[in-house]
Amino acid sequence: MASEKEDDRLTVPDGWKDKPFSKDDNPRGLLAESSFSVLFPKYRESYLSKVWPLVKEVLSEHGIEPEMDLIKGSLSVKTTRKTYDPYIIIKARDLITLLARSVDLEQAKKILDDDVACDIIKIGSMVSKKERFVKRRKRLIGPGGTTLKAIECLTDCYVAVQGNTVAALGPHKGLKEVRKIVEDCMKNIHPFFTIRTIMEKHDLAKNPEMRNENWAPYLPQYKSKNINKRKQPLKKKIKKEYTPFPPPQPESKIDKELASGEYFLKENERRLRKAELKKQKQKQSKQDRQQKRDKSFIAPEETSEPARKKIKLDTSAKVDLSKLKKKFNKISKKL
Repeated sequence: MASEKEDDRLTVPDGWKDKPFSKDDNPRGLLAESSFSVLFPKYRESYLSKVWPLVKEVLSEHGIEPEMDLIKGSLSVKTTRKTYDPYIIIKARDLITLLARSVDLEQAKKILDDDVACDIIKIGSMVSKKERFVKRRKRLIGPGGTTLKAIECLTDCYVAVQGNTVAALGPHKGLKEVRKIVEDCMKNIHPFFTIRTIMEKHDLAKNPEMRNENWAPYLPQYKSKNINKRKQPLKKKIKKEYTPFPPPQPESKIDKELASGEYFLKENERRLRKAELKKQKQKQSKQDRQQKRDKSFIAPEETSEPARKKIKLDTSAKVDLSKLKKKFNKISKKL
């Protein structure tokens, strides 16, 4: 009976949400000040300087004071006496990290909601070669950003690929799926296969009968075509017969000249001999080319046709000439 009661306590009803944290829950504020700072690249300086007044307005509602240092190239946030939510400083830190990773303010300010979280996936160290890394990152984005849009629609997350990182913003379940797709893509698994398996899981989750069953037989299974060289069967080495004598030494250029008698010739005679050999090779190649050209003019051999069947006329049958004359006259009158 005790175990049944514990199970009932652990179950959470569908659509249940926590109450939002208000100022009445913590009227005295925080005891100590806490702060975070993040560096941003130089190309984001112009955008951040334009948007910074809006960032101040958004964070001042929650009692957070932001600062931007253009000399050091850093963004920082810290709590004030007006801050009542102890976790809002973590949310503010995530906001400035998203702004530094080329996420727009309209999307980044959603992180301040309770149901929204962010995940920054570092993909730079997942692939060793730069060319391979660029190809796989391009594969993640897709032609015209179609693959990225499909990931966003499937996971209900906002995804931004910038440099060596992928910034994702959305619910916790969607962030887990985005990380799975990105890591598989960097491991040379096409995003299409991972997206399809996640779609199948979503369809199975909607069915209440399939919640407590094993989903492995219902999910698509793909076999990798890339064969690892280590797993390939080793070729059997054929052992050669043992001989105590070393292999014969290859002939040098001088040995070949001595054998042909060219070594004893003078320089002029050598040149003449080389010129003659060159002419012979040219003559031979010319003849070969001419033979190839002449092949097109040679008529093909005639194949023997099958012998025609001889038709035997029946000479024994008698023909009535009078009837044939009458038919001929009738046809000539009509014409």
